Amino acid sequence: MGKPTGFLEYDRENSIAVEPKERISHFHEFHTPLSKEKQQLQGARCMACGVPFCQSGMMIGGMASGCPLHNLVPEWNDLVYTGNWEQAYYRLAKTNCFPEFTSRVCPALCEAACTCGLNGEPVATKENERAIIEYAFSHGLVKANPPKVRTGKTVAIVGSGPAGLAAAMQLNKRGHLVTVLERHDRIGGLLRYGIPNMKLEKEILDRRIQLMEEEGIQFVTNADVGKTIKAEDLLKQYDRVILACGASNPRDIKVPGREANGIYFAVDFLSAVTKSLLDSNLTNGEFPSAKGKHVLVIGGGDTGNDCVGTSIRLGAKSVVQLEMMPKLPDQRTENNPWPEWPRVCKTDYGQEEAIAVFGHDPRIYQTTVTEFMADEKGNVKQAKIVRLEPKKDKKTGRMQMIPVKGSEEVIKADLVLIAAGFLGSQKYVTDAFKVELDARTNVASKQVPYQTSVPNVFTAGDMHRGQSLVVWAIQEGKEAAKAVDESLMGYTNL
Repeated sequence: MGKPTGFLEYDRENSIAVEPKERISHFHEFHTPLSKEKQQLQGARCMACGVPFCQSGMMIGGMASGCPLHNLVPEWNDLVYTGNWEQAYYRLAKTNCFPEFTSRVCPALCEAACTCGLNGEPVATKENERAIIEYAFSHGLVKANPPKVRTGKTVAIVGSGPAGLAAAMQLNKRGHLVTVLERHDRIGGLLRYGIPNMKLEKEILDRRIQLMEEEGIQFVTNADVGKTIKAEDLLKQYDRVILACGASNPRDIKVPGREANGIYFAVDFLSAVTKSLLDSNLTNGEFPSAKGKHVLVIGGGDTGNDCVGTSIRLGAKSVVQLEMMPKLPDQRTENNPWPEWPRVCKTDYGQEEAIAVFGHDPRIYQTTVTEFMADEKGNVKQAKIVRLEPKKDKKTGRMQMIPVKGSEEVIKADLVLIAAGFLGSQKYVTDAFKVELDARTNVASKQVPYQTSVPNVFTAGDMHRGQSLVVWAIQEGKEAAKAVDESLMGYTNL
C-alpha cells in the first residue's frame, strides 16, 4: 500500500467532460484525462483492503458486486500511485483482455464495491484503468505476441463481440488456429455497432483488432452463419465451434399502430447511425433521420440513454424517454447496503445533454405507450401514453405495473426508438446448430460449463447468459475458451 493515508488526504477527481452543448456537435469521446501526476494521486486513494470487494465479482442480492474479471485492483492502483506504469499494465493484462474497452463502457462494478465508497467517494478505479492501458499503448508495451507453437487444432467463433474476441485471444494464445466470423461488414459486434462513438471511438477497437490479426487470428466479415454459411459446414471444417452471437433479439412493443413508419428498434437505429458515420461521416443519409423531429425513446436503460444522446446530435427537436418503473432513489436505501450494487438514480451523458438543450430531464417514469397514431402517409406522428402504478399480484405476490385509469395522454412522436431490452439469441442461428435453449431462449449449457447440447459446440456471452455487460461477456469468453481448450487437449493452462 503506497499511501496509507491517501484516501484521507486526496479527494476523488475525475476526468473533465466537455460541456453538453459543445460536445453534441460531434460524435467523438468527450472526456479529457487527468494529468499523469493527478492520476497517480487517485491511485494513492486505494486502501489495499484486506478483503478487496472491488475484485470479488460475487453475486449479492441478485446483482454483481465487484469486478467479474477479478482484476487485481489494489495491486495496480498501488503501482499507479508509485508511477510504475509498466508493471501496472502487466498486472492489469493478467486478468483483462481488453481494458481499453471496459475502462470506457463498463459501469464500474469495482467502484460500486469500493470500501472508500461506504462513507465517501470510491477510488477512481475505472479512470486509473484507462490511464494504464493508454500509457501502455502510447509507450509500445502492447505488442503482437504470436504463439511460438501451434497445436494444429482449429476453432471457429461465430460473433465478434466482446465474448467472441476474448475467446479468440485466449485460444490463439494457446496455439490453436482461430477464425472469427462476423455477419456485419466490420469486426466488433456490440462494440462496433451497439455502442456509439462518443462512448467508444472505433479507432480504439481497430487498434486492438489489428494486433489480434498480427497474432494470427483470422477475421471473416459478411459471414452470416445460419444463412450464407451453413452450420454443418463449420462443424466439418473446424474441431470446435463457439457461438457468441449476443442476445440480439429485441423486445417489441405490441400495441395498435406499431406498423407505422418511423418506429425502429434502438439497436437498428444506433447501428445505422454508426455505420453511416464510419462510411461517410453521415453524408450518405442511410440512417433514420432525427433532425427536426419529436423523438420518443421507449426504455430507460443504457441503450435508451444512447438513443437520447444520438438523437440530440442528429438535431432532434425534442426528446422524451419513457421508463416503466418508478424513479430510483438518489441515495442508497437501508435495504440496499454496501457492497451491493447501488440501486440509485443515475443521470447519464444523454440525459445531461437533454437537460442542457431542452431545459428538463427527458425521462418520464412509470409510463408506457398504449397506441401509435400515424398520418395519412402511414408515418408515425403521435403516441398515446398512460401512467402506471405498482400493485402486488394477489396470486403470485409479485409487483406489477398497472395502468392508471384516466391518465392517458397523447404526445408528439415522429421518430420512435424501442429500447426495451432483448429476449435472447436469434432463432435462425440456434436452429441452424440445433442447440437446446433455456426458458429465456438463451443457449443452454448443462453437463459441461459453456458446452451446448450439440457435441463440439460451445457458447459464451449474452447468447449464453442473456443481455448483460461487456465485462461479463469478456469473462464468459475467457471461461468458454478454457472449456474448449480442455476439450481439445485434455487439460488447460489458460
